[in-house]
Amino acid sequence: MQFAESYVTEDLVLRTARSLAHEVGLDAVTPGAGAALRLLAAAGSARAVVEIGTGTGVSGVWLLRGMRADGVLTTIDVEVEHQRIARRIFAEAGFAAGRTRIITGRALDVLPRLADGAYDLVFVDTEATSFSSCVDAALRLLRPGGVLALYGTLAGGRIGDPAARDVETVTTRETMKAIRESEHWTPALLPVGHGLLAAVKC
Repeated sequence: MQFAESYVTEDLVLRTARSLAHEVGLDAVTPGAGAALRLLAAAGSARAVVEIGTGTGVSGVWLLRGMRADGVLTTIDVEVEHQRIARRIFAEAGFAAGRTRIITGRALDVLPRLADGAYDLVFVDTEATSFSSCVDAALRLLRPGGVLALYGTLAGGRIGDPAARDVETVTTRETMKAIRESEHWTPALLPVGHGLLAAVKC
């Protein structure tokens, strides 16, 4: 696991974004998870991506580096200050302002305003209690063959512990089960970072 996380190294921009995330109390996606996001975006030649949870731009930079050169990342967060940092990080990473659409607000308020079937990838990095609603929204937003990526699905190692009955773990477990049993998704759980559930919309 440690080797997998260090397999792809981060440049100064990503290290800066990660350091800033730590300063404001955020737990950014790990390098291994970031590399997986870049891979998913590149494999699908992603042109339109939705990110729920901007943070300080760590995951956004990874996604943008996997997307097509004309791709646009729509990223949503409630924290204006975090997004201000992310905007600077995106610029330092060399991405023109037009490559990102930064929306401040609650994801569940913003997502209904986005177009049906218009996106290649939806990345969810938010509190587990919102997972189910975000997955429902992703099913509407994604084109057939589009990818949902749900971060934090190992729930800090508690996901496989039947004794773990806290709300976040139970909610995560139920969401993962629903995706696995749904005819709408083809999923796989990737053991990178805090767990990345990737699912292709059928």
